[in-house]
Amino acid sequence: MSIGSLGDTPLDCPQTLMDEINSYQPSQTLATDSGVLSVTNPSASLYEEENISVATDGFQSSWQHAADLQRGHSGGLYLEALPAPRMFPDTFTLPSPTAKINDRTPLLRPAVFSPDVDHQVPLPRYFLSGSYDTPTVSSDASIASFNPGGKSTFGQTLFNSIAVLLGVGMLAQPLAFAYAGWVMGTILLVSFGFISCHTAKILARIIRSEPHLKLYTDIGRRAFGTRSTLVISIAFFLELFLLSVLLVTLYADSLESLIPMYSSATYKLLALVILIPTLFLPLSALSYTSILGIVSLVLIVVVVFVDGTAKSDAPGSLWAPAKTFPGIDGWNHLGKAFGLFMAGFAGHGVLPSLVHDMEDPSQFDTMANGAFFFSTLIYLLIGGAGYFMFGISVSEEVSRDLLLTPGYNAVLNKICLWMLVVSPLSKFALVVQPLNATIEKLFKLQCKPARRNLRQKILCIAQRLSITLLTVAVSIIVPDFGRVTELMGSFSAFLIVVICPIGAKMAITRTCGCFDVLVLAISFLMGTWGTITAFL
Repeated sequence: MSIGSLGDTPLDCPQTLMDEINSYQPSQTLATDSGVLSVTNPSASLYEEENISVATDGFQSSWQHAADLQRGHSGGLYLEALPAPRMFPDTFTLPSPTAKINDRTPLLRPAVFSPDVDHQVPLPRYFLSGSYDTPTVSSDASIASFNPGGKSTFGQTLFNSIAVLLGVGMLAQPLAFAYAGWVMGTILLVSFGFISCHTAKILARIIRSEPHLKLYTDIGRRAFGTRSTLVISIAFFLELFLLSVLLVTLYADSLESLIPMYSSATYKLLALVILIPTLFLPLSALSYTSILGIVSLVLIVVVVFVDGTAKSDAPGSLWAPAKTFPGIDGWNHLGKAFGLFMAGFAGHGVLPSLVHDMEDPSQFDTMANGAFFFSTLIYLLIGGAGYFMFGISVSEEVSRDLLLTPGYNAVLNKICLWMLVVSPLSKFALVVQPLNATIEKLFKLQCKPARRNLRQKILCIAQRLSITLLTVAVSIIVPDFGRVTELMGSFSAFLIVVICPIGAKMAITRTCGCFDVLVLAISFLMGTWGTITAFL
């Protein structure tokens, strides 16, 4: 027997259940197929109702005896059905309302079955308040309780984060100091490190408060709407893709310096044999290769200082410094310095994956402090030492100067170059992982491996192989390391690392602080300036 409807969907109630309802006793409990039917408040008076609640999976129903709600009528049965709120459990029981006959709630779509009653009493407004909106600011307790079931420990996530931050940007730090000078270079590097750490925490807090946000593009869609998805996706894709290109270029250039019998393009093609298997490893397994990459980068810093102290005359000596300047080397070069410094901190696109893969995401802020402090310190050491040793004539990659300058320990420098071969290969999979995840979601391929059918598995493999092949192809076509680094830092890094996270925070929390506005304005100016100079 159909007694009402939810929108256009009829709700059926068996005749036996109707008979039991009409003959209920106080505090009686009835068993139904949908759950447990609880009958309360047997002595309802005018403006009170007897409330019967049924907990179901799809909706919350309330049968209200309407005989006493309107004088002169009896025996009617009133049905009101509401969609179950998203944030509520499946067995949620609403409190018994007290309603007046003249109340009106136009947002409700009434559904009534009653042979005697022609008017229905809608639910009070407080039944609807706040039930269907996701909170914009979660409490600290809800954020702390976020546990996505990740497998990476605090140490593994720390190693992965440092491995993402350190890399191609480190080798360009001496050139950035040559462009900006000692004073401005130090200020820019420390400031970029602090702001990048701050925005990383912003992204992590957003993810922990709304766990359904899996990717960087999900955060952008949540904050700025679907119309912003294309712009953010392009910037996100460009940053990670250019970083992947730089990793392949650095690996091939270093290997060519060690074994010059083959060209750089040949070594880039050979890299596919190593890169492709790493695409299918989990982040917890990649953390071990990240340790190798971090060790290699720290060794590069050690080699720079050992070479600098071992050589007593210029160029390339810490005892006889090259010609340097405290100020900037022209406004055009200052714009290039913006991109080179910021490129060292390009990696925020990977952060959502790292947060979701942590065993305890509440430790992310502490992990970020350590990762960004260590990375900034390494950049200061390698950038300052390289600029001090080679001055304004420093190369795009300081490793080239170490190889070409006479008077250094040949064995030590070869070890350094081999580390530059290993480091890019160790972090390539970390960089392309969120890129692959975004594309898989775009084409609706993102699902757990256990649930993938054969067709989805083949498409996922083909997609990952295509991205890797495209990366190697672009690296062969555009081998200019310095210009690609400047473009990546000025355009995509400023947008992904600074502008979007702070803008997302302002859009979601609906708050706007002076610090946020100042950082946004300066970042927009620097990013635009650096992008223009990268093409000059």
